[in-house]
Amino acid sequence: MKNFRFRKANLQDSPGLAYVHVHSWRTTYEGIVSHEYLQSLSIEEREQEWVQILSGSHHTYVCEVEDGKIVGFVSFGKERSGEYEGELYAIYLLEEYQGKGIGKELFGIAAAGLEKQGYNSMWIWVLKENPSKHFYYALKPALIKEEKLTIGGESHQEEGLLLELH
Repeated sequence: MKNFRFRKANLQDSPGLAYVHVHSWRTTYEGIVSHEYLQSLSIEEREQEWVQILSGSHHTYVCEVEDGKIVGFVSFGKERSGEYEGELYAIYLLEEYQGKGIGKELFGIAAAGLEKQGYNSMWIWVLKENPSKHFYYALKPALIKEEKLTIGGESHQEEGLLLELH
């Protein structure tokens, strides 16, 4: 992975994060989430969300290639419901960069970051139909719950996984 660099995201990364976020959704969830919904995702709107996130205290890390282009990212922190400890908020990678170990490296950054914050476990939400969910299951998490989630007016099943970090 000598051509990839991993670092903490900064405000100037908002456009690159938005691009990866939208395009990875379009490729990962094509055939699962409605095509119309995926095409309606706005890079500009997502960029504004990233500006807000990166303007505050955050734990978002990017992977960039030699020319500085962001090809993947991970975001993590305190679990949002208060039921668990740490949470993997998002991990996305452009399709053409999958299978190169980048996702594993980003996941490792999140796990180490959560441990550094004093958390012993990581909560992960994943769409049941997500073709990449085997990535999480290879780590032997516990399937704790399933919930319905509405995306683009359609109902989807989401799996809540708990991974022990030690």
